[in-house]
Amino acid sequence: MTAMERSARMSDPARMPAPIDSPAGDPIYLDNQATTPMDPRVLEAMMPYLTHQFGNPHSATHRWGWDAEAAVMKARRQVATLIGADADEIVFTSGATEANNLAIKGAALAAVAAGDRRRHLVVSAIEHRCVLAAAERMVASHGFELTVVPPGPDGIVPVDAVVAALRDDTLLVSVMAVNNEIGTVQPVAEIAVRAHERGALVHTDAAQAAGRIPLDLRRVPVDMLSLSGHKIYGPKGVGALFVRRGIEARIEPLFDGGRQERGLRAGTLPTPLVVGLGEAARLARQEGPDETIRIGHLHLRLLDRLRAAGLAPEINGAPFTGMEAPGHGARVPHNINLSLPGTEADRIIRSLPDLAMSAGSACSSAAVEPSYVLRALMLSEARVTAALRLGLGRFTTEDEIDRAAVMLSRVVGR
Repeated sequence: MTAMERSARMSDPARMPAPIDSPAGDPIYLDNQATTPMDPRVLEAMMPYLTHQFGNPHSATHRWGWDAEAAVMKARRQVATLIGADADEIVFTSGATEANNLAIKGAALAAVAAGDRRRHLVVSAIEHRCVLAAAERMVASHGFELTVVPPGPDGIVPVDAVVAALRDDTLLVSVMAVNNEIGTVQPVAEIAVRAHERGALVHTDAAQAAGRIPLDLRRVPVDMLSLSGHKIYGPKGVGALFVRRGIEARIEPLFDGGRQERGLRAGTLPTPLVVGLGEAARLARQEGPDETIRIGHLHLRLLDRLRAAGLAPEINGAPFTGMEAPGHGARVPHNINLSLPGTEADRIIRSLPDLAMSAGSACSSAAVEPSYVLRALMLSEARVTAALRLGLGRFTTEDEIDRAAVMLSRVVGR
């Protein structure tokens, strides 16, 4: 089915069933991969810097600037602690998309400027759209070569496949830590070791990993790692790129301006947003392990409720197995990507306006083509078309899980 045909089909009123309301309760938010609600404690930490503590953190001649600078430094330490890095290795950005672009384009542009013979990039086929687009831009604008490594049918990128793609002129390998559509955990540490043996830099997009799986860059030898505030119950519009000490000389800044952020990212830092990111990182480190265990129980509960209702959900990507330490396995429990045989995801979503979920990533939800991530798993067209992504989060309750199962079973039954 073409994009135009699919768009027309989705917009045909005759094909749209009447909406089903949430039974005995408020609307239910299960789209935490797209964005998370801000934790009230994060907003509380930000408030002084939205009101009376308004100084520019780069103003070094008065108390307003000193106070703002101290707040930024505290946040820098909090983000660093979350991922096992040093504070001076954190570069604040507007979000993970900018961080990913800075990592990929910055490394490529620096290589061009230095006359480096390395002009080959390696990415996985299930990377976030911005990673794929940034790599493709370097191919189009600067003549880089690009190898796209497919995942296995379980949604995990094989280490051997990445190793086979490496060449003597490979500049950079980028493989995400946790996939944003199917929640699979990628073998980034092993990939980094093997890529470094060939002299390549390694970047990982960890926007969906932070707070969900343990991250310790003292043990995972990547050179760059991207984070986003609004994926960890922080504010939108802020993120960070970890740049390992000594690597900054191999990264070309994307913005011209001042020498902020080790010369890698010009511009006045938004102190309130940075403070919010820092507090969100602190909470993720403090509460993430217990939170992940609780969400693991919710994950299994939802699947049990759907099966008890007579549905037969097919899990896309490696399943969550309910081990004692969720987050150490092949999939984070926060993500459920499932197909309900004989259904169409877009019809289910439009029938359930009080149940927030998606058929793919938020960046792709405006498009009408099925998920390129699921297609990379070589699933049938019917299974891809039926796929729903449900994201469980910090504020998801058992009652919401039970009501969501009832709503899904009703609409499928009808």
